[in-house]
Amino acid sequence: MSIASTIAVSGMNAAALRLQISASNVANVRSSGPLPDSASAGSYPPAYNARTVNQTAMPDGTTFATIVPVLPGTVQSWDPGAAYANTQGMVATPNVDLANEAVQQMMASVTYAANAAVVRADNQMTSALYDVFA
Repeated sequence: MSIASTIAVSGMNAAALRLQISASNVANVRSSGPLPDSASAGSYPPAYNARTVNQTAMPDGTTFATIVPVLPGTVQSWDPGAAYANTQGMVATPNVDLANEAVQQMMASVTYAANAAVVRADNQMTSALYDVFA
């Protein structure tokens, strides 16, 4: 595999991870739980903590993607009907911004497609080079 393809594949892997994490955030946007400091915190499962992907450029040109928690991972919401709500009716909900998640998913799609185009172009150039020598 050429250097260009190696770099592009690392970008494709980062884009796939970005899409996976964003999809998980969207799927769990309504999974609330007790506030961490409430009396019912140990009796019910905690709320989903939103995550994001950080990409770091490596010296060899590839990219390294890591999953990090969004801080704060949860925010307070009013849901007095929840069994785990505190005395004020507050629960913890994931700190997910659906507009940002839509952007993350579009960015992952475009990034993946661009890196796939680089891999295709690299394969075509390599094939043409082999044809010259054959």
